[in-house]
Amino acid sequence: MFFVDTIEVPGLGNRSYLAGGERTAVVVDPPRDIDRMVEAAARRGVRISHVVETHLHNDYVTGGPELARVTGAAYLVPAGARVRFERVPVHDGDRTDVDTGAGLVLRALATPGHTPHHTSYVLEENGTAVAVFTGGSLLIGTVGRPDLVEPRLTEHLARAQHASAHRLAAELPEETAVLPTHGFGSFCSSTQAEGSGTTIGEEKASNEALTRDVDTFVADLLAGLDDIPAYYTHMGPVNATGPAPVDLTPPAVADAEEIAARLAAGEWVVDLRNRVAFAEGHVSGSFNFEAEGQLATYLAWLIPWGKPVTLLAESPDQLAAAQRELVRVGIDRPAAAATGGPADWVREGEEPASFPRATFADLADRRPADGVVVLDVRRDAERAGGYVEGSVHIPVHTLHRRLDEVPDGEVWVHCAGGMRAAIAASLLDAAGRDVVAVDDSFDAAGRAGLAVRGV
Repeated sequence: MFFVDTIEVPGLGNRSYLAGGERTAVVVDPPRDIDRMVEAAARRGVRISHVVETHLHNDYVTGGPELARVTGAAYLVPAGARVRFERVPVHDGDRTDVDTGAGLVLRALATPGHTPHHTSYVLEENGTAVAVFTGGSLLIGTVGRPDLVEPRLTEHLARAQHASAHRLAAELPEETAVLPTHGFGSFCSSTQAEGSGTTIGEEKASNEALTRDVDTFVADLLAGLDDIPAYYTHMGPVNATGPAPVDLTPPAVADAEEIAARLAAGEWVVDLRNRVAFAEGHVSGSFNFEAEGQLATYLAWLIPWGKPVTLLAESPDQLAAAQRELVRVGIDRPAAAATGGPADWVREGEEPASFPRATFADLADRRPADGVVVLDVRRDAERAGGYVEGSVHIPVHTLHRRLDEVPDGEVWVHCAGGMRAAIAASLLDAAGRDVVAVDDSFDAAGRAGLAVRGV
């Protein structure tokens, strides 16, 4: 008998896996915080004998080298990946015994496309393929994006991605479980996956890489690629060098005076509380990145790389969870932190700042009016599906560099649901702008009576 345990990394839209038999197991594409994998193995009562990477990751810092060191496991990395550490280089067709007693073998299958060296791993039980770990190759209903390595290689890799999907479909039984790393909200996916599980047979019937000819598939894939998070530039080099172990101990505690001093020095002070609480009261100059949202993705995307960050949390648990999220994208240690609320974080004699929240119906009641600016902070692809007539468009991940492009007036900022609008509102509020955060679904804009174009 064999098992496959899925370890979700929801903040990044990724998954890692622990698979094995009664005694030993393999970990596929581990996250930076390896304690979760160690604990999963302990619950199963198995020893981690192998750690494998499907590719050199561009969206997060791997825990592979550290997990292999701690457990004594063999560390398998595709031979074509250029790395600066000791590993077992994996070539197409290589076979690795995972649990001999259970008849479990891992077979490497070259699937270039997401990266030139990308490798999938077929889990075989007594010679029969039962699952395939597809990393960033064949995803649920889509494929991994091919534009993260080198712009000049993008079309070539897109064509390779099509060929790799067809190789998987041709060589594996239809009932084989497909277990990707990306596609659950990750920006490594060319489009977002639908559903939580799939098989080779299901993908043959529905995945555009398997139902369209290569030219049509490549043209549509390239046309649909969205912006790449800025921090991706730093992930590959870190993974190629070999990431350092993580330190998740609590950061130094900052009092109100230190928070003010760090703001005055131009450092980032990030409030992790939910957007409702932040709008009602916060430290003037701080930014709101909700701990419950895609904290790691958006904070790492916006913050100038290497700039010190101080975290403000409502509880020690919220702070610890945020630290764990951030080490996964290379923000290893907060400069300082504080817990509690605005009353604890502002200096004596000062008052917390605030700004109003509203709905699209409120905006419809306010327009037309002189001095009202509607700011859309969604991505280009989202805006192409429809936008409020007369709105200004500056995607949230570029806003901190383009604040001077926001027209004068009262700025009503919106996104698709509210989370990114809250980030944008906090950036504008910190810059001294008069801002209203539209905390509403964009689907409500037309129903509220606003003129929506492009739909």
